[in-house]
Order: sequence, then structure tokens, then C-alpha cells
Amino acid sequence: MTRILRWHPPLMLFSLLMTAMTVVSIGGLIFDDRILVGSPIWFKPFKFAVSFVLYGVTLAWMFTFLTRFRRIAWWAGTVLAVASTAEMAVIIAQVLRGSRSHFNVATPFDRLMWDVMTYSVMALWAMHAVIAVALLFTRFGNRATGLSIRLGLALSLVGLGLGLLMTNNRNEADVAAGIVGAHSVGVRDGGPELALTGWSTTGGDLRVPHFVGIHALQVIPLAVLLFGRRATPKLAWGLAIGYAGLMALVTWQALRGQPLLRPDLLTALGALAVVTWTAAVVARTLRTTTTPKEVVHA
Repeated sequence: MTRILRWHPPLMLFSLLMTAMTVVSIGGLIFDDRILVGSPIWFKPFKFAVSFVLYGVTLAWMFTFLTRFRRIAWWAGTVLAVASTAEMAVIIAQVLRGSRSHFNVATPFDRLMWDVMTYSVMALWAMHAVIAVALLFTRFGNRATGLSIRLGLALSLVGLGLGLLMTNNRNEADVAAGIVGAHSVGVRDGGPELALTGWSTTGGDLRVPHFVGIHALQVIPLAVLLFGRRATPKLAWGLAIGYAGLMALVTWQALRGQPLLRPDLLTALGALAVVTWTAAVVARTLRTTTTPKEVVHA
């Protein structure tokens, strides 16, 4: 455990703090019955805390591979941890006030909180990019693992950037009330939603591509690691291309105001293409590689 904490102490400390906030948020969900924009008021900090734990631990693990630009990357990780903590502090502060944190400029204080969050997210994106560049110049002992980490970082950087779509998604009624962005497309925020995610079930939801993109950071490296010695750079590229196709598909679906679980024919055909591509990549990997045991029998 001590060794894991040394991966990148600031990021691991941040992850521990977010673990504690996950517990606090669960308590809020149990004991605080306030509803904000159609959801329990502690639902947002719970989702952010869980996501930040995964994000912080994954990045800290990736630091163990660094061979170049270690000091620059270390400071980038530290700034990222501080910026993410600031973002979470704004979310919690607004929950305690009973106010919206995202897109809220209704009062001078709300505007200040939104500005803090905006600059925190910008710093997070920039530091993520610095870390991605440092790992781009790192020599990995396993080429497939190294490529999966680089591709996962790149796709998650795009996923983070997709959050900007929400700030341009406005309607006159919300702007008049001091709300300068929205998650939902085609419907107002706060309508019927999926139980575990809070995503809209009646319109498009821009949080879907944002979520899918960010978690490429975990999905691509983990998928490659699960193949063990069978993993190849071609597998990493194939899975990343399939994942990029999924990101593009759910972004297109959300922008058309279409609920995630109610795809039209075009979206369904796109999903079929992504699944077919990914299955073909996996099948090719399993067919063209052999395990050490099979080599002995040969």
C-alpha cells in the first residue's frame, strides 16, 4: 500500500480525499432529501468523487512508467490534483448552499464559483495534455501497454474537451435565469433520467460522450492488459479506433437530441459497426497470437 501511495503522492492524496467525499456523498444521498434540477442534490458530488478516484489513481499509476520529463510531469500532476480539488470544492460549496454549480451565474457569488470551476477545468485539461506528452516520449518495455496508455490519454483529452459542448448548449429561458449551459439537448435539464447516471431519457445528453471519452483513460489500457502476452500494438490501435468510433457515435446521437437508450436506425447501424469492428480486432488478435503453452506443444 505504501508503494502505491508513492506513485505520485499529490494525486494519491487527492484520490484518498475523493474516496472520503464518496462516503460523504453517500451519506448526503441517504440523509438529505433535497432535489436540485430533478436529481438528489448529493448525486452530482457522488458521481464526480467516484470519477475523480478512478482518474487520479489511473494517472498516478501511469507515472510509474515515466522515463523522461519526470519533473515537469510531476508538477503537472500536482497542479492537476489542486485544480481538481478546487472544482470539487465548488461543487460541494454549492450543494451546501442548495444552488447549482455548473453553468450558474445567477448571482455574483455564483458567477465567482463558476469562474473558479471554469479555470480549474482549463488547468486540468492543460496538465493532462502535459502528462500525455511526457508519456509520449517515454520508452515502454511492453510496446502494446505503452501504446494503450498513450492512446487512452489522447482519447480522454478529447473527452475532457467535449465538455465544452455543454457551455454552448443554451436556451433563452435558462439564460434569463442565469444558467449559461445545459446537459440535455432537445429538452430542458431536470426531466426524466436514468437511475445510475442521471442522463436524460427523453432527449440527448452531452454528458454521455463526455463520460465515455474521459474513461478511455482506463478502458483502453485495461482492455490491452487483459490480453496479457497476446496483446500487440495492432490490438491497441484497433481497440482505440473502435473506442473513438463509439465516442463519435454517442456525441452525434446526443447532438441530435436522441436519448442514449432510444437510438434510431442510423444510430443503431453505427453501434453495429463499432461492435463489428471491435469484435473483428479481438478475433484477429486471438487467431494470430499463441500462448507460451501452445508454443511448447508446437
